[in-house]
Amino acid sequence: MPKITVPERGTFEVENGKKLVLALEDSGVHILHRCGGNGRCTTCRVEVLSGEFCDLTNVERDAFSEKGIEDHLRLSCQLRVNGDVTVRPIMMVENSGMDAGPKPAE
Repeated sequence: MPKITVPERGTFEVENGKKLVLALEDSGVHILHRCGGNGRCTTCRVEVLSGEFCDLTNVERDAFSEKGIEDHLRLSCQLRVNGDVTVRPIMMVENSGMDAGPKPAE
């Protein structure tokens, strides 16, 4: 099983192929996902510190371009975990004052 490491939060084993946003949430990392995992709000963005994901998706590219977000970040709702990774969530419930949003679909 792949492992996700979140600095200062821990390392978690997750099901292979699981959406990153759900893997984080299920592991107790309260990442935002205000649009329900549809790649529109960009609140679920993460910085990938180590490990790899597929290339930037068109959904990510469009959302980042529209909102002027740095292209080294990724949307956790658009990524599936297929290997060990270390990520740093950018927006979390604890540092935003917002509720997480609707749970994304698997």
